[in-house]
Amino acid sequence: MKQVGVEIPKVDGLEKVLGQATFGADLSADSPLQLRVVRSTRPHAKIVSIETREAGKVDGVERVFTAKDIPGRNSIGTITKDQPVLAPDRVRSIGDPVALVAARTIGAAEEAAKKIAVLYEDLPSVSHPEEALKPHAPLIHQNGNLLIEFHIIKGDVHAGFKEADVTVEETYETTWVDHAYMEPDAGISYLDEKGRVTVVCPTQNVHYDQKEVAAFLALPLEGVRIIQSATGGGFGGRLDITVQCFLALAAFHLKRPVRIVYSREEVFQVTSKRHPLKIRYRSGAKKDGKLTAIEVEILGDTGAYASYGATVGIRSAVHATGPYEIPNVKVRSRMAYTNNPWSGAMRGFGVPQMAFAHESQMELLAQALGMDPIEIRLKNALTAGSETATGQTLVASIGIGQTLRKVKEWEDRHPIVKIDPERPYMKKGIGIGSMWYGIGNTGVANPSTAQMEIDPNGEVRLFSGAADIGQGSDTVFLQIASESLGIPLREIRLIRADTALTTDAGATSASRQTYISGNAILNAIKNIKQEAIKEASQLLGVDEKGLFYEEGKVKSRTCLTTSLPVWEVAKRSGKILRGEGIFDPETTKLDPKTGQGAPYATYAFATHLAEVEVDTETGKVKVIRVVASHDVGRAIHPKNVMGQITGGVAMGMGFALMEEYVPGGMASFVNYLIPTSKDIPEVIPILVEEHEPSGPFGAKGVGEPALIPCAPAILNAIADAIGERIYQLPANLERVLEAVRKKKAVISDQ
Repeated sequence: MKQVGVEIPKVDGLEKVLGQATFGADLSADSPLQLRVVRSTRPHAKIVSIETREAGKVDGVERVFTAKDIPGRNSIGTITKDQPVLAPDRVRSIGDPVALVAARTIGAAEEAAKKIAVLYEDLPSVSHPEEALKPHAPLIHQNGNLLIEFHIIKGDVHAGFKEADVTVEETYETTWVDHAYMEPDAGISYLDEKGRVTVVCPTQNVHYDQKEVAAFLALPLEGVRIIQSATGGGFGGRLDITVQCFLALAAFHLKRPVRIVYSREEVFQVTSKRHPLKIRYRSGAKKDGKLTAIEVEILGDTGAYASYGATVGIRSAVHATGPYEIPNVKVRSRMAYTNNPWSGAMRGFGVPQMAFAHESQMELLAQALGMDPIEIRLKNALTAGSETATGQTLVASIGIGQTLRKVKEWEDRHPIVKIDPERPYMKKGIGIGSMWYGIGNTGVANPSTAQMEIDPNGEVRLFSGAADIGQGSDTVFLQIASESLGIPLREIRLIRADTALTTDAGATSASRQTYISGNAILNAIKNIKQEAIKEASQLLGVDEKGLFYEEGKVKSRTCLTTSLPVWEVAKRSGKILRGEGIFDPETTKLDPKTGQGAPYATYAFATHLAEVEVDTETGKVKVIRVVASHDVGRAIHPKNVMGQITGGVAMGMGFALMEEYVPGGMASFVNYLIPTSKDIPEVIPILVEEHEPSGPFGAKGVGEPALIPCAPAILNAIADAIGERIYQLPANLERVLEAVRKKKAVISDQ
């Protein structure tokens, strides 16, 4: 039953098109109390007192909560538990929560929130990671302002640079970027029929949320239930706890349904951001273009709390080489605490920032050597047998060379005219950006689980804890299950992302769900097939070894007419056939001193070509076209993959040209610019399917890779157009005009 590689309608598509999907702010409950959070106005301060009596007098107010009302652990965090749900005695950033109001109406909750008086004693604050790491900088956390320092050392960098005929050294900077998902954080909470504190909200990991809420309330795990609502985008921003603990705290104490909806201003102010990185990058190459060495220094700002800072610090170091084989590598990556907004996971975990740097370096090396940009990349591209900077030997599914060749073929067929005689101020350029991305978490256990059931009534159920946040995993999982089980997709019911009904599938992040949860589903199906053969053996009076499973039936190896549909096996046996699957990619821990190891079981690869037009009088950059060639292993749903690529190009374009969160100054989409439909260029996706032996039907992933090469390609295209390079993102009007003026000054000096 062919399902994999087929472009079926997405299983949640119709309800979304018709506006019937229930997102967080759409959730209803029986007369819920409304919640509002009171937040810090100081970047760093002691809390002297919190006066709530006047707030409690507001008509309709049920209760005001502070840190003293928390029964369990008042600290959250994906890796480091350093972020209070309600600040007990100190705030470390503007927007830190200090109190929570529950009232019968939104108006009462808002009025009461304004009447809560917080007395602060200001503390010295630090806003730059360089300053934060100085010996006598104000301490943000007791253990110091350095969250993590990680090194990758391979070969002899000193010797590698001695071999080089050309050396390029530059510094690159990126800024805070907001996830800018369209749906604000929202949800409801209530006690269910079993007395469990139940939270329904948009999220990327229901089982992580369950653990955090249970610890927060000092409840056993089974005392908390988390259900994912329809989620209007995530991009990493819903991996951290947002509304979950506030909702749970109020429902736990008040024994009534509660509801919260963040304002757009609140979302901008208090949710995580992409890590700003400062990257000092030195590259060496021989005359023939072969890379000899790189030395990279990465400094990131994790803000007031750790969140995914350690993960970003490590992944950015691992990916610092780009998709190239380099014999001598030295990378130091550090993440510092500051009193800035906290940075967390955002589509790529530091790799988009690194791709901007390493692809700019490749372009500069090509210019210095007089080489074609694609030629120098092909000269160094990873292939089967290549050794990465962490000492991992790659074996299969290494499609970077193929993505480069596909883009080159397109470019050769579509030459562009760079100069318009009628508009001499308009300059056209083309640029290349390549990337690699490790699928799943970095060098740690990364399992997923899934279950398949067929009951005596013939109902087929697939259970997965994975959250679909719009990327299409629900559809992909059903395609995998349908083809593997040999049962029509429409006959399989998917139950997912509910901690009361599903087991842990890990986070929807790191482009891992198709590869890891897809494999868990295949393993569950393998086991249910064995269960079906075992039961059919008794029903047919045939030894198990004489039976096999094919196309939804248990068949005899010797008698072609002897077979039983799997649903009939369940019906006649009177049993629920059940198979459980688990999959954890084969990885090894990275050495803490040298970074050596095998952090990922497989990697995705991609190359983008961007064509831009630059108005040298205004600084406006128009992206005309992006050719996006991606090695996805196998496209389970080709149209969905192309949709991911198109969306990734849009987000990458924002990262390249316009998105820049300014702490304390951003409040809405009026002043935080993202690409609109009118900005989006023509996107030409090219799918490269380098089969991954360990993937479900050969698949890897595309969620984050879709974004990563776009900004480097655009920045390289701008440099090609105006003859001057921009080293700080975003390349907004001001930075483009500055680069144009700089180029003109150089020409006039000559």
